[in-house]
Amino acid sequence: MHPVIEWKDGAVVMLDQRLLPAVEKFIVHRSHLEVAKSIKDMVIRGAPAIGVAAAMGIALGIAELQADPGIKDPAVLAAKFKDIVAVITATRPTAVNLFWAAAQMEKVFQRCKGDYSLLRAELLNAALKMDQDDFAVNRRIGRNGQVLLKSGDTVLTHCNAGALATAGYGTALGVVRAAVESGKKIAVIAGETRPYLQGARLTVWELQQDNIPVTLITDNMAGLVLKKGMAQAVIVGADRIAANGDTANKIGTYGLAILAKYHGIPFYVAAPLSTIDIHALNGESIPIEERAPDEVTHFRGQMTARPGTKVYNPAFDVTPASLITAIITEEKVLSPDFSRAISALKGLRQK
Repeated sequence: MHPVIEWKDGAVVMLDQRLLPAVEKFIVHRSHLEVAKSIKDMVIRGAPAIGVAAAMGIALGIAELQADPGIKDPAVLAAKFKDIVAVITATRPTAVNLFWAAAQMEKVFQRCKGDYSLLRAELLNAALKMDQDDFAVNRRIGRNGQVLLKSGDTVLTHCNAGALATAGYGTALGVVRAAVESGKKIAVIAGETRPYLQGARLTVWELQQDNIPVTLITDNMAGLVLKKGMAQAVIVGADRIAANGDTANKIGTYGLAILAKYHGIPFYVAAPLSTIDIHALNGESIPIEERAPDEVTHFRGQMTARPGTKVYNPAFDVTPASLITAIITEEKVLSPDFSRAISALKGLRQK
């Protein structure tokens, strides 16, 4: 599969995930404003992928200043860098990887001490390394998590936490891929994930590309699927994990966790350490993005509700740590008590 995002010929190239699976189209971004718009408009989505996009967008923003004579003044350069970061970080509030990536770029800026040429080169190097590191991190998440599955298991997942949501391989789907690579027979049931249908459009497409058996269901079928014993585990990704283990993920995850708990099915969260926000003490501290009403009242231009219908459209919900069986990271699999397990992490990356 072609990379979801890459730096090519001085531009940021993204696969437009809004058009999948019907059309594979790539958008070439030549300004940080274009990158910011694509993040906000969900051309690219998934917390790790958003982090990489943010880093590349900041690097691109600084590259745009090459012909500006004002950048020879460190104060002017600092102001412009701050403005670029502000544009990028204003796009989506819930995915903490975006802010983590911006913080890493801020560290690069501080090291370069106003040297524009050095800054331009080092920001690009940092963004490319972030891209490469994310793929490696996902592979480690997969290896750590696959031991939780046995051959013959079926995994129920929600939204898309695969290669399309990351720099490659995936978090939740990375666990599935690693299990399959180890020789286990694993199947997946994918919830469609209303209103944006990331499960139907993206997860199913990804798994079909890898010839991993996948069955699509509507979100309101999950209870029956678990009651009938059709899945042996639920694995999802995350957009932000609080210090106590409360986890923000795509809307509908909370309800799925309640169903899993009721039916005695393990509920796993797979995410990199960069998704853990130690400054968010619990789920109440996590900002929840609300999106446009027409995502609910329309689908691909077709009206599905009467004009003027009142809409509540949060993009995420928070699953309490008490409903989570384990959190799978690249360092290790965390078990409750998550507050203690998270505070003990040595590889925790924070801004």
